[in-house]
Amino acid sequence: MVPRMRPLSNRRATVVSVLDVGSTKVTCLIAKLTPRTADKVLPGRTHDMTVLGYGMQRSRGMKSGTVVDLEEAEQSIRLAVDAAERMAGLTIESLILNLTAGRLKSEVFRANVDVAGLEVDEADIQRVLSAGGSHSVTDSRSVVHSLPIGYALDGSRGIKDPIGMLGKKLAVDMHVVTAETAPIRNLELAVNRCHLEVETMVATPYASGLSTLVDDEADLGVACVDMGGGTTSMAIFADGAFCHVDAIAIGGHHVTMDIAQGLSTRLADAERVKTLHGSALATSSDDHEVIGVPSVGQDRHDVVNVPRGALTRIIRPRVEEILELVRDRLAASGFAGRVGKRVVLTGGASQLTGVVEVARRILGRNVRLGRPLGIAGLPQAAKGAAFAGAVGLLIYPQVAQIEQFDMRQQRRLMTGTGGNYFARVGQWLKESW
Repeated sequence: MVPRMRPLSNRRATVVSVLDVGSTKVTCLIAKLTPRTADKVLPGRTHDMTVLGYGMQRSRGMKSGTVVDLEEAEQSIRLAVDAAERMAGLTIESLILNLTAGRLKSEVFRANVDVAGLEVDEADIQRVLSAGGSHSVTDSRSVVHSLPIGYALDGSRGIKDPIGMLGKKLAVDMHVVTAETAPIRNLELAVNRCHLEVETMVATPYASGLSTLVDDEADLGVACVDMGGGTTSMAIFADGAFCHVDAIAIGGHHVTMDIAQGLSTRLADAERVKTLHGSALATSSDDHEVIGVPSVGQDRHDVVNVPRGALTRIIRPRVEEILELVRDRLAASGFAGRVGKRVVLTGGASQLTGVVEVARRILGRNVRLGRPLGIAGLPQAAKGAAFAGAVGLLIYPQVAQIEQFDMRQQRRLMTGTGGNYFARVGQWLKESW
């Protein structure tokens, strides 16, 4: 058993590159992570982050987080990475990648080791984590995350750090996130075709939670709901740990398609109308306000005037459907009681006017909009909720050392090879030429 990633240096700055491949946009960030002084280290934030390079492109070849056209997906990734490299003035060879596709699934199980009544030491912790990290999955699914969410000593649960304590049997509760292998391999292949290596993959809602939640929320219990373009995903945190994940293949792009069909307009025009005039809440003035919508097949300068209320009546049912599905998945997770009254909405679709208010009514909880926190150098256009996942990928290396599982087995599952980078490049050259 080995850590998921090599720990960051606590003495010198490190350059980290991340890639957020979504259904509507592809974002690449290159940042310098500088170690904080010991008195300024926070849980999950051991380094200061400064963005050196930023690139964003409209996503092509992707649907609900899954690659549907390899060449188009590759081109979008190339353009986003190239823009970030030019801005940063350096060339990257590997990066951290997000993952939304593959029917993310959570499992929680317990592993035990004997400590013979002696004091628990670091070696015992590594033994129990190794036992937990050996969780096996089928050939059709791969382990994405394997995290300890709590320890128990002789049946006493809720122990955060058992080192130095006495007991006979040490146990750890592990949260294992798995995903279907085929979508993972296709997404990694799209990145490999750009001559880039994937260091690791991070579940999108987990990354979004890392960038938008404050410590008290994670400790008390909270659900972070990432409303993306093609997928809405959810991560639940309790007692400071990531303990559940779920995803549904519906998001903001479905709202855009409803508008395009309902108002008989192009998708690009529907997206513009949604952004400028869309709302999930009806107001008394909606039927008196008129907006111009270009129709399909007509000259772009000819528009059809429709009341704003007609747009709201198209948007609201879809938003309510998404939030009702989130409510049902939260209830089925078994963690609804742990979440309490706290929900954080993030992702591009959460920025639609009125979504937070509708979420409060449907979810019956306190809801706030989450934006990425604690990062310098981001362009103004990238400081909103739509970029929470990308910023979370930069935070992930600061907490990755808690994950333990057999990376050699994982690389074989994800790549179909022994995990050697040059072997994958050779395979790509053979297939391409």
